Amino acid sequence: MAVQFESESRKLLGRLRDTMAEDAAGQARLDKIVHLIAHSMGAEVCSIYLFRDPDTLELCATEGLEQEAVHQTRMRLGEGLVGRVARSKRLINTPDAPAERGFRYMPETGEERFSSFCGVPIQRLGEALGVLVVQSKEQRKFTADEVYALEVVAMVLAEMTELGAFVGEGAAMEARHQQPVLFRGVVGQEGAVEGRVYLHEPRVTVTNPVSDDPDRELERLTEAIERLRVSVDDLLESSMAVDAEQKQVFEAYRMFANSRSWLRRMEADIANGLTAEAAVEKEQSLARTRMNQAQDPYLRDRLHDLDDLSNRLLRILTGQGRDTGAEMPENPILVARNIGPGELLEYGKTIRGIVLEEGSVGSHAAIVARAWAIPLVIRASRITTEALNGDPILVDGEQGVVHLRPDDSVQNAFRDKIAMKARAQERYASIRDEPAEALCGTRISLQMNAGLMADLPSLPSSGAEGVGLFRTELQFLIRNQMPRRAELSALYSRVMDAAGGKRVAFRTLDIGSDKVLPYMKPNEEPNPALGWRAIRVGLDKPGVLRMQLQALIRAAAGRRLTVMFPFIAQLAEFRDARAEFDKAMERERILGHPLPEVVEVGAMLETPSLGYAPDIFYDEVDFLSVGGNDLKQFFFAADRENERVRRRYDTLNVSFLRFLQQVIDRCEAHGTPLSFCGEDAGRPIEALCLAAMGFRTLSMRPASIGPVKHMLRRCNLREVREVIEDAAARGEQSVREPVMAYLAEQGWAN
Repeated sequence: MAVQFESESRKLLGRLRDTMAEDAAGQARLDKIVHLIAHSMGAEVCSIYLFRDPDTLELCATEGLEQEAVHQTRMRLGEGLVGRVARSKRLINTPDAPAERGFRYMPETGEERFSSFCGVPIQRLGEALGVLVVQSKEQRKFTADEVYALEVVAMVLAEMTELGAFVGEGAAMEARHQQPVLFRGVVGQEGAVEGRVYLHEPRVTVTNPVSDDPDRELERLTEAIERLRVSVDDLLESSMAVDAEQKQVFEAYRMFANSRSWLRRMEADIANGLTAEAAVEKEQSLARTRMNQAQDPYLRDRLHDLDDLSNRLLRILTGQGRDTGAEMPENPILVARNIGPGELLEYGKTIRGIVLEEGSVGSHAAIVARAWAIPLVIRASRITTEALNGDPILVDGEQGVVHLRPDDSVQNAFRDKIAMKARAQERYASIRDEPAEALCGTRISLQMNAGLMADLPSLPSSGAEGVGLFRTELQFLIRNQMPRRAELSALYSRVMDAAGGKRVAFRTLDIGSDKVLPYMKPNEEPNPALGWRAIRVGLDKPGVLRMQLQALIRAAAGRRLTVMFPFIAQLAEFRDARAEFDKAMERERILGHPLPEVVEVGAMLETPSLGYAPDIFYDEVDFLSVGGNDLKQFFFAADRENERVRRRYDTLNVSFLRFLQQVIDRCEAHGTPLSFCGEDAGRPIEALCLAAMGFRTLSMRPASIGPVKHMLRRCNLREVREVIEDAAARGEQSVREPVMAYLAEQGWAN
């Protein structure tokens, strides 16, 4: 019986393929398809529902229901049995539909005559496109073979929908990848840019889902699987130097590549009439659906492995590698699900902007984007399934919004915004060599943050007086193995050379939390931001810290050396870290290497606890830099990676400013140089308030120096300080609105 049914399934797919090949309109194709499916399965009803928008399904074709209901019957996601299938992306197979939970009767369809209901999702790579339904008067549950056949047909329908086979009138049958789409994501790096899409991993297109020759397709699958296994074995052999836990991950990867159950499922799909690539994509769609629904992190990781293997296998079968030969368009905007720092750096500064489906504000991609001062929007859900290479795209990094294929009105408004920013940049360039001196005569030192050699050319052009933070971890993150001391020493020496004698504050390795080295054992922690990271790693595993300190000392070669330790929470940690530096200096002296002419050893204040350290700490530390990004999240107990809470609290909150004032006062009492480093230092209103509070050094991304300098040079810090104090005295929660009102009164709001 099963063999006979499989034969019928192949016949049905063959008829579907013939229907697709006919020169007919999309509606006519759909009408014929529902007739074919109903006839083949012996069902009185077959209906196809497609999404007209992300929340609404529309009946687009039916055999057996009232024809007047086509394009008139609509339902919300989750409404009725069809809506439940679409929302859950899971089968519903019931002999008594009216008795099923959530059943909704649609009187215009005439479906009250039919008891049995079987609905399967039409989906592609985890994205729901619609629902395929069969119904019958007889109360019966559709067999496993029949359900399987429906799933195979639904997969083919998904491919045909993607390829535009059902284009017709109405929103549900619009051509895909042609309409304007708005994506709301999260700001990763500010800025606005217009360009064209360049996909990091172009989507594999399956143009031939139905097969005539199952034996040949099985041969193709077997050959591709063998190539895949060889490539995975090579990957494992090239990774022999990694630790045991990482090796287990690679072994799990190889286990999937050799999975008999995975192969058997694809072989069954081919036997039922699919081509090899269509069978692989069917399995990949199921894996992605399960991955999106899985709560267990381990299971999600394993399903991600299966998804990645499916992608590799598809590229082998279709010949559509990552490098498709597509030319990089003018003003390319990189679009990807996610991307590592090494891959991103390979693109270089040709990229004008980045849009990611995943990622975080503290991710490697965000760090590189800030270093390059290019707009970045993260968590733009589904953009990789919607965008095509070369599509026009607008990235608004200030609002976290992406316009794909925008219409003329949106495009014109966006261009006006970019033009205004360009005029502002011209104003900033005119004051590049001028000091950041307020009207009251107070001078503020504006410095830049960096982490790559590519950042250093920005030093003279930005007007920065030095590098207030050089992130040394980027050189570790973009490699597959630990860099050697000689390599680091040469790099740090080039950084100092490029700075041209200006001060460079090197922050020692800040790893942990969201920055995990690919060649170090990952640490599973319930709250990694508060866990084993930064200086805690350096002191517990001092080998890397000592190697890095020696490289810095050798790079200085008699010049000035400024080192600061990250995430210091108490005096003892600073003393231990300083002792490691002193040991490294002594060792270099014994070896006869030239020592730095001037040495500064400081700390980053990123935890509130350090603000209350003993007085002797402020005497022992050579300088202190407030790390605003981390400090703010710990002060407010608000995770900056959590969109529900990270925007609840304002940098200009009076409580936060009072804490900063205590730190400023203590540093002034002990003569300890103090700076503020972080995103807030580069925002003109925040920078103005920080300067008015008493910070005399601010460190920010290079592109922010012009706007901040422009603001400072137009203001009297004493007057701003009075506004802040008056607002605090009145019990205001934030000083933002009073300061904005003051600037507006002075005619300086723009």
